[in-house]
Amino acid sequence: MVKEFTHQGKSLAELKQLDTREFAKFVKSNERRSILRQFQKIEKFVSKCRERAEHKKPIRTHSRELVIVPKMVDYTIAIHSGQAYVPIKIMPEMLGHRLGEFVPTRKKVSHGAAGIGATRSSASRSVK
Repeated sequence: MVKEFTHQGKSLAELKQLDTREFAKFVKSNERRSILRQFQKIEKFVSKCRERAEHKKPIRTHSRELVIVPKMVDYTIAIHSGQAYVPIKIMPEMLGHRLGEFVPTRKKVSHGAAGIGATRSSASRSVK
């Protein structure tokens, strides 16, 4: 049996019916402030998401600071990582988080083998 998703005791269908400002009551204080201050920016982004989804065009953005609201769920958004756009499908578990949290800006460092002269044991070897 699959457990139905709930956020603060509300189902996803109930959350999608809420206004963005009403949803702000169900998130942490920092995200609540961001939602209330960036209300117009979030609404404009959501309308752009709907518009682009109708035309099957990917939604690309540099706005990593936007808080994910229920109206964004099930859209695929390409978020800029500093080098490229990384497509991310918005899931219900992401509600209340920011877009930038899901796209790392730095890659994992993988070091190669040490070069000649880099260690004491390799210093005594011949270059040939």
